[in-house]
Amino acid sequence: MRLSAELLAFQGRLGHQFRKPDLLTRAVTHASIGTATRPDNQRLEFLGDRVLGLVMAEALLAADPGAREGQLAPRFNALVRKETCAAVAREIGLGDVLKLGRSEMLTGGRRKEALLGDAMEAVIASVYQDAGFEAARALVLRLWGDRIARVEPDARDAKTALQEWAQARAMPPPAYEEAGRSGPDHAPMFTVRVTLANGASAEAAAGSKRVAEQAAARMLLERMEGAGL
Repeated sequence: MRLSAELLAFQGRLGHQFRKPDLLTRAVTHASIGTATRPDNQRLEFLGDRVLGLVMAEALLAADPGAREGQLAPRFNALVRKETCAAVAREIGLGDVLKLGRSEMLTGGRRKEALLGDAMEAVIASVYQDAGFEAARALVLRLWGDRIARVEPDARDAKTALQEWAQARAMPPPAYEEAGRSGPDHAPMFTVRVTLANGASAEAAAGSKRVAEQAAARMLLERMEGAGL
């Protein structure tokens, strides 16, 4: 199989020359357009998630030999979460070469956080299957760059941190609800409200519910801690 001009350009941005080009084609093929004769990237995504996890676990251990598991776990989660994978995908223009079905095209699939993150994991797996673990590790470390060195010592995501704050005060978990939605179908904007049992709440808007929830949780946590509660 020969790669299209678009995928050849992407291969250059990725920095890996595929010996088996069909692996890259599969990695960028979303389930919305996959068929029996044109496999989608879901199985590669499953594998890539594990390859990424191993690379990051090794990198974090090497970066901080004295860190305990409880310190490493939130840093690990910050580096492998979908938002981080999607950010890396945007940096290399992965969204531009995704093969999507019509429905995903019309709803802005090339910009969707979860879709980009999944495809990034599939690309990692395609390199792993094409050239082995060392090639995949080199790719991940290069693409993630200084994110590993810059990860916060306490890198818990905001929702986890807010839930732990509430639990420490014998409160039930925070409640999240969609407070509004605006914008066109291909680029929606979600407003999410998070509320604590004490009545405190915060709202935030983003292009995905997941990101909006994180932003609202961060806002409320900062407000509570700022008030000394």
